[in-house]
Amino acid sequence: MSDLLAGRRLYLCTRDRPDLAAFLAACITGGVDIVQLREKNLEARPLLARAREARDVCRDHGVPFILNDRPDLALEAEADGVHVGQDDAPPALARRILGNDAIVGFSTHGPAELDAAAAERVDYLSAGPVVPTPTKPGRPGTGLEYVAYAAAHAARPWFVTGGVTPQTVPKMVAAGASRFVVVRWLTEAADPQAAAVELRAAIDRALSR
Repeated sequence: MSDLLAGRRLYLCTRDRPDLAAFLAACITGGVDIVQLREKNLEARPLLARAREARDVCRDHGVPFILNDRPDLALEAEADGVHVGQDDAPPALARRILGNDAIVGFSTHGPAELDAAAAERVDYLSAGPVVPTPTKPGRPGTGLEYVAYAAAHAARPWFVTGGVTPQTVPKMVAAGASRFVVVRWLTEAADPQAAAVELRAAIDRALSR
C-alpha cells in the first residue's frame, strides 16, 4: 500500500459541485483523509480544471487527491493517483501512465473480481456497494457477506463502499471493514463538516471496540 494511504480510514468520493473547494475543506476538517473526484459528465478540459482545484485544497490540507477513471488527466492534474473501475482503463495502463509512486485504486463488486485483483499492480481495492446506490445505477448491493469475504481474502488493503453512515459503520466493522468510502452522507449534508465529524467518530469508536 502506498505510504500516502497508511493509516487513512475515511475516503470521500464526490462529484463536482459549485462549492467544491469549500465543501472539500469542510469535509477534510471534519475527518476525511482521502478525496476522490468522480465526475462522469464533464469533458476533459473542464474536468482537468476542477481536478486541479480539488488537488490544491487536498494538498493544502495534507490529504491525498485521487481522480476517477482518467489516468491521463490525473497525470496532467498532478493528482496523487487514480481510481479505476472494472469497465475503465485497466489498472496496468494506469500504472504505466502514472508511474510506480502514484496511488492506483480498483473497484471490485464480488468475490471473483476481488480474487482476480490480486494480480493487479494496485495500492488498494474498493469492495461493494454494500447497498444499492445512485452513484452505481442498476448495480445491486453486495450485502455484508461480501465485506466478510473481502476481510478474509483480499490481497490488498480495501475500502468498503455503499451506504456508509454512522448507523451502518458498526455492522460493517463487525463484518471486517476498517476503511470506508463515503458519498451521500457528506454530499447531501447541510453541514458537511459536522457530518464528517460524526462519521469519523463512529468509525473510530467502532474500531476501538
